[in-house]
Amino acid sequence: MSGWITALGAARDLAPVPVPMRTALLLSALVLVGPGRSAPDPRRAVPNDNRTPAGVMRGDTLTLRLVVQRAEWYPEAEDGPHIAVHTLGEDGKAPSIPGPLIRVKAGAPIHATIRNALPDSTIHMIGLGGQPGDSVEIRPGEIREVTFAAGGAGTYYYRAVIGKRVERMGNELETAGGALVVDPPGGSPPDRVFVMNIYAQPGDSDRFHEAMAINGKSWPATERIAMTLGDTARWRVVNGTVRAHPMHLHGFYFRIDAMGNGTESHEVPADQRMLAVTDEMRPWETRTFTWSPDRTGNWLFHCHLTFHVIPGARLDHRHGPDVEIRETTAMDPMRHMAGLVLGIQVAPRPGVPEVRDAPKRQLDLFVNEGPKRGRMPMTFSYILQRGAAGPKPDSVQVPGSLIVLHRGETTDITVHNRAEEPVAIHWHGLELESWSDGVEGWSSRGQATAPPVMPADTFIARLSVPRAGTFMYHTHINDIKQVTAGAIGPLIVLEPDAKYDPTRDHVYLGGWNGPEDKTSPGCVAPAGGPECGPKLMVNGDSVGGQTLTLPARVKHRFRFINLSPAIGVQFAIRRDTSVVRWNGRARDGADLLPALRKPKPAIQMVQVGQTWDFELTPGPGELVLTAGFGRGASWRQRLIFR
Repeated sequence: MSGWITALGAARDLAPVPVPMRTALLLSALVLVGPGRSAPDPRRAVPNDNRTPAGVMRGDTLTLRLVVQRAEWYPEAEDGPHIAVHTLGEDGKAPSIPGPLIRVKAGAPIHATIRNALPDSTIHMIGLGGQPGDSVEIRPGEIREVTFAAGGAGTYYYRAVIGKRVERMGNELETAGGALVVDPPGGSPPDRVFVMNIYAQPGDSDRFHEAMAINGKSWPATERIAMTLGDTARWRVVNGTVRAHPMHLHGFYFRIDAMGNGTESHEVPADQRMLAVTDEMRPWETRTFTWSPDRTGNWLFHCHLTFHVIPGARLDHRHGPDVEIRETTAMDPMRHMAGLVLGIQVAPRPGVPEVRDAPKRQLDLFVNEGPKRGRMPMTFSYILQRGAAGPKPDSVQVPGSLIVLHRGETTDITVHNRAEEPVAIHWHGLELESWSDGVEGWSSRGQATAPPVMPADTFIARLSVPRAGTFMYHTHINDIKQVTAGAIGPLIVLEPDAKYDPTRDHVYLGGWNGPEDKTSPGCVAPAGGPECGPKLMVNGDSVGGQTLTLPARVKHRFRFINLSPAIGVQFAIRRDTSVVRWNGRARDGADLLPALRKPKPAIQMVQVGQTWDFELTPGPGELVLTAGFGRGASWRQRLIFR
């Protein structure tokens, strides 16, 4: 990722980062020895799958013996690239990344002994007194003991601050924090704990050396989650980084049962628990997701920031045009993906047959490749066939054609690839079969995996549409190039008897007008400036200006989609300078519960990979719809209601 994107993300994501916890948080940090491979350290950090709690119970008290020390971390293959880091582990055991899982029941006493085995750095253990802001200083070679009571039930994050280092995007040494889980008195249902960590340091030119890990490993070395049809998964997910991560689940919805910010954790009231396929987790935040697979096959759970799942997220990534082409367009998902990705493999349940619904409708979608368009060095375009003949080979439109389906109407879409490189389309948010999910080399049917759509070839995707809502489709290969070149499109599913009426149903899809522009005047590597960064486009337009005349005193539905590679898009509707009010309708295609449909100010940050729907019944007059990265508005449209 370039320095400009890093700086932009830092500006957006880094409000003051809270480091204390309401319960005891032992925090640990990572220190770079060299910007790539380093000399082997006598100790080797092991990946922590967070299945085994640390410490020993003596009566009702958990006793922990912890040590901070240097070790070598291997985020990819066990014999692959490695870096020297600071780690937090149990004394007498191998250091681990992430740090040891601390797990107790609410209110249980915890007695912790912490030894600082670093010869040259003071450690500040944060929150060990059980109160926000508590800090225990431990100098090199010192041992400190603390006793405190665990707080309320929930999921928390602990970490240590090494020396006076300030954590910020592009200077991230965050592999040694860990999860602290406090169970209710009666215990918790079976669950899994996943902690995200990042290492990032400036390298040569404007590139960064990065390693992005879940439970200590980066794809393809991350754990494969084995499940059986109908299982119930309860995941505690912890963001142990200074970046935000919109975490996306393929093929299924998860329910958001609990949320935390690292220092506090609470259950979401039952009448406000959302279904989602993408949920942004800001720095240090925690979540509890519950979901159940009702279809077999291979699926993914990953960060939807494109830069966090492409080959450049590998510690051993070697940059260069030839390398980029080989890796980003590779047929092997172990090469064209990296970083914050978990693979999920759902096996059939004996005696439970799976039925593949016959299609009720057939569509043809053409992938065309066109010339430079604005900042786009070339154009990728998805165009539906209208009538008896397909679109002209040189025709392009950005974003792709709006696809309108109806609930319960299983549809086969034949993808025709006219581009000069392989393509693969992911039908984001749809509850469909694995084979058609669009991750080439991973999406599956039995033992077979779905191929990419090669140039001049076709692929038939079967789309199940069990619910009405707002969805999207986009490439899942060579992501940066194809997404910023226009390989994105909106998809809506209506109720069986409904008809799409563009005078009352409005779709707004946010994307980028090409990648960063390093050739612009004033763009100086590595930091650059606003001229270098991505430019927002909404429905293929970077400025807006078009005026819509619409009927007043009728209900209008606004469907907002963000398919940017990174950066949230804020949409708002105002009358003069005042924000009007609208009613929430759906998120990620799933209807909101009644308690969440109450009127609210008409302003919404739509994170990467999300959709949000709102309803508004305006009287006569003029409104202005705006969109922009963060709180700024670079795009606007006048709406005249009569």
